[in-house]
Amino acid sequence: MLLSLSPRRRFSDLTEQEIIALAISNEEDDARIYRSFAQHLRADYPGSAAVFDGMAEEEDAHRQRLIALHRIRWGDVIPLIRREHVAGYFHRKPVWLTENLSLEAIRAEAQNMERGAADYYTRAAMRTQDAATRKLLGDLAAAEAGHDEAATALAQKHLGDDARADEDQTARRKFILTWVQPGLAGLMDGSVSTLAPIFAVAFATQNSHTTLLVGLAAAVGAGISMGFTEAAHDDGVISGRGSPLKRGIASGVMTTVGGLGHALPYLLGDFWLATVIAIMVVFVELWAIAWIQNRFMETPILRAVTQVVIGGALVFAAGVLIGGG
Repeated sequence: MLLSLSPRRRFSDLTEQEIIALAISNEEDDARIYRSFAQHLRADYPGSAAVFDGMAEEEDAHRQRLIALHRIRWGDVIPLIRREHVAGYFHRKPVWLTENLSLEAIRAEAQNMERGAADYYTRAAMRTQDAATRKLLGDLAAAEAGHDEAATALAQKHLGDDARADEDQTARRKFILTWVQPGLAGLMDGSVSTLAPIFAVAFATQNSHTTLLVGLAAAVGAGISMGFTEAAHDDGVISGRGSPLKRGIASGVMTTVGGLGHALPYLLGDFWLATVIAIMVVFVELWAIAWIQNRFMETPILRAVTQVVIGGALVFAAGVLIGGG
């Protein structure tokens, strides 16, 4: 009933000519998308850009075959029909318009596009009675379904082992610069810098509620400050560190998490039990920081542990001494 109220056509109501016209517009859109992927990747991933250039050329070839069929059966005037004109038909999110789209996200979207195209041609072939049209649609369904093999062949042509390794290393570097490094800085700031005010208040008041309020304020305030600072001080264009919004989110969220870790135990009414748990949480946080430094920043584990433990211990001691005094 809802479909009948929609201004869009149902796929089951399309004529054979409209099905072919929709396929032509689909191929045009897909070729443009692949070329936009190639343009997006060309500077950092020239090998993958060449792969998407090749895939765009294949979509152009499919479009030419469909146009030739349309001329034979219906003439040169192709009806204007697109995905958004058909109710219940798949619609793609415009991820290709997203800035700083990762290499893996682009590859995943390309796979989704090929699966969607293969499904369309399979459904379209079932709707046509003309033998030549049915054969072409079946051939295109098989071609789209086999694009993984075509993409593999193009990758072998344009992406040798060294080139793929270089691109994977570049993608990993971008991930670290955009997410890991700002997140690690935030976690360190939230976990270490908030130790002093939280434990100073804890030992000065020995009151869980007061300590919790100060801890929440310190964690949230530090998270907002770090997030805005990370997003505002570098737009990522020259440094290549990626989207300032993503970096700001990573830094702000991890700063807040680091501060909340040893503030939330003070939800407990028992002050000394809460303090013991908070100290244990601090220990876990410091080890997590050291592990991340070793895992992603390739800092030797002994050096990472020494830096984090010494820094955390000094800040913790400062808080306890100030609060106890």
